[in-house]
Amino acid sequence: MTSDQTTTSTADAATPTADAVAPTVGNADYRDSGLTFPDGFIFGSATASYQIEGAANEDGRGPSIWDTFSHTPGKIWNGDTGDVADDHYHRLESDLDLMKELGLEAYRFSIAWPRIQPTGTGPANEKGVDFYVRLVDGLLERGIRPIATLYHWDLPQALEDKGGWANRDTAYAFADYARIMGEALGDKIVTWTTLNEPWCSAYLGYGSGAHAPGRMDGADALAAVHHLNLAHGLAVSALKEVVTNNPDFSITLNLHVIRGEGETGPEAIRQIDGLANRVFLQPLLQGSYPEDVLADTADVTDWAFVLPGDLELIHQPLDLLGVNYYSTTLVRIWDGISPRANNDGHKDMGGSPWPGADRVEFLAQPGPYTEMGWNIEPAGLEELLVSLHDQYPALPLMVTENGAAFADTREVDVAADGTETFAVHDPERTDYLQRHFTAAHRAIARGVDLRGYQVWSLMDNFEWGYGYSKRFGIVYVDFDTFERTLKDSAKWYSQLIATRSIPAVN
Repeated sequence: MTSDQTTTSTADAATPTADAVAPTVGNADYRDSGLTFPDGFIFGSATASYQIEGAANEDGRGPSIWDTFSHTPGKIWNGDTGDVADDHYHRLESDLDLMKELGLEAYRFSIAWPRIQPTGTGPANEKGVDFYVRLVDGLLERGIRPIATLYHWDLPQALEDKGGWANRDTAYAFADYARIMGEALGDKIVTWTTLNEPWCSAYLGYGSGAHAPGRMDGADALAAVHHLNLAHGLAVSALKEVVTNNPDFSITLNLHVIRGEGETGPEAIRQIDGLANRVFLQPLLQGSYPEDVLADTADVTDWAFVLPGDLELIHQPLDLLGVNYYSTTLVRIWDGISPRANNDGHKDMGGSPWPGADRVEFLAQPGPYTEMGWNIEPAGLEELLVSLHDQYPALPLMVTENGAAFADTREVDVAADGTETFAVHDPERTDYLQRHFTAAHRAIARGVDLRGYQVWSLMDNFEWGYGYSKRFGIVYVDFDTFERTLKDSAKWYSQLIATRSIPAVN
């Protein structure tokens, strides 16, 4: 999952504002029901390897940067780690049965690189490969489409010791790893996603220190941006050499939906849009870096790590763009006098995730909020999808993550006959999902080629720096017994999938 945010806006194309978005039909608050999704629209759910698998030291898996980070005192809430997580590694078959019970049409999972190559290079660890072969075969046996993400933040620690994503060699190591997985699963995967949210990997990992590996260096963060972009291009090329079916090739971005306040709002939007959105979209889809971003960050780095031919390698044709959305961002330029607001939705560990944008101020937004403190605004999802479609009309989109953390509790329900069952009543999450599926449906009605929606997350899990304190799942996990319980939101989602129509919320 993302621990982090979302986008529209470009300096080269006008950014839609709240006032500029075309009026919508139905309830103004997005609480529509009865809207039917088109045939072929894919309903699923998503997870990430380090957040659910556990078995951190089993079957040849090597340490990742998140193993190191989570075992470093003071980095994770309550000292939690992903050593066991949801114990999915040992509960694979029952979790697959749970997906089938829910009626999922797709499952977006990530592959743990250190489970495949314990040190990030060298021959494949066959036990690691076998786990994902069993996972994918189990999905196909149950009629569920496999959507494989090659990288969801768990870099092998041995590669970090050599410089991590600030080191160009990591991009080439990633391509070798992609080739291994393409050879192992290349006739079975429906969609290959190279990277999940490279914004988080680069800026939170190497700039702010909020994510593993916990570095705080703006120049390293920008080098990581480029090397992640390069890794994507190299991996797509490697996969195309070995896969034998006809999958979609994609990347997932947590593009930021940015709003401005006051006279300085447009300039603040331009700067943050450049770092959050265009520094990924433009090289991936147009083969160049935004000139204004290079100028804004000239005092941080000279971008000498961009070598001749890199942009051609990065600019690979995409079949699909994955979009992760959780909330919006509100900015202005700081006046240098009043206390500076820093409500960008990320843990403050001392560094900045915004190199070159030191005077941008992130403002609090009206609620309601999720347990993460993120504002709930389904209109932002519609705006994002429409904006992307307007900028890149030939590129199909998929919502690869959307969901919310709330303070769920499990209780005992007693039926009329005295039968006792566990239940989790989560009306806030069900309402959240109804409103965001409505936003997605409205985007489709406005011409957006939206292919599917993967709810984050299938089950409660290790929520990065927040440990086990935040629950995003539609399935409740008891972290003492690992028992799974369907929340009311899961039952609502199952009904949506079965009918292809948004159910009313009771």
